[in-house]
Amino acid sequence: MQLTRRHLLTLAITAPAVATFAPRAMAAAPEIYAENGIAVDGSDVVAYFTQSAPIAGDPAITADYMGATWRFASEANRDAFTADPARYAPQYGGYCAYAVSQGYTAPTVPEAWSIVDDKLYLNFSTSVRSRWERDIPGHIAAADANWPSVLG
Repeated sequence: MQLTRRHLLTLAITAPAVATFAPRAMAAAPEIYAENGIAVDGSDVVAYFTQSAPIAGDPAITADYMGATWRFASEANRDAFTADPARYAPQYGGYCAYAVSQGYTAPTVPEAWSIVDDKLYLNFSTSVRSRWERDIPGHIAAADANWPSVLG
């Protein structure tokens, strides 16, 4: 194919637009943060509320919700989750609550968690959780305003 001036002009005009919009379309994050399809690194989200700790879920006791597999330490916890998943699922799809408040997404670890007003929030690390805790109401307000547009 021989490039003419018209081809070069068209390329010059369209290339910046393609470069601007293509990464966003390809980089859209899933609504639930899940490593290999497993939400919250396999931790039982109900246990955060009932045992005040991240407890490893049993790979044999699971439920599917919003495209991810959730593990539970007991069938009772699984049943509580399936009866009301919105009550137990972490806010912002399990992405780092502090990151969402800052306008982006980041992975989380089960050990960096908080329950505020009966809602579970996860963070990237315990040090990021310390930053989150400096202004929880402000960070929640900012994250609520940013969610779900931060997914891309």
